[in-house]
Amino acid sequence: MQAKLSKRINELLVLAVLERGPAHGYQIALSVEERSAGAFSFQHGTLYPILHRLEAKGQVKGSWDGEGRRRKTYEITRAGREELADGAADLERQFRLLFELLRGTHAA
Repeated sequence: MQAKLSKRINELLVLAVLERGPAHGYQIALSVEERSAGAFSFQHGTLYPILHRLEAKGQVKGSWDGEGRRRKTYEITRAGREELADGAADLERQFRLLFELLRGTHAA
């Protein structure tokens, strides 16, 4: 369960960054780290499999730009925006229930 949750959170972090506008991989990683004050970061080699997975699901679209040393820039799609909204709401419900259970305020 922890691996599945971590995977979902990582995907949502990428989508949240791309909701602000197109970015290439390094920009996405920096933005996640900066916006979370270092609480979240991507290890080398972790981000690109996430981007490829999101691209395969149609939630992001990548395009190559530049001449010489080209970079792939990613942008969120409509499906990605829907996943971000649904995923954020789902995580909020799950974490609210978790905190209620930890505080002993959740009715069984």
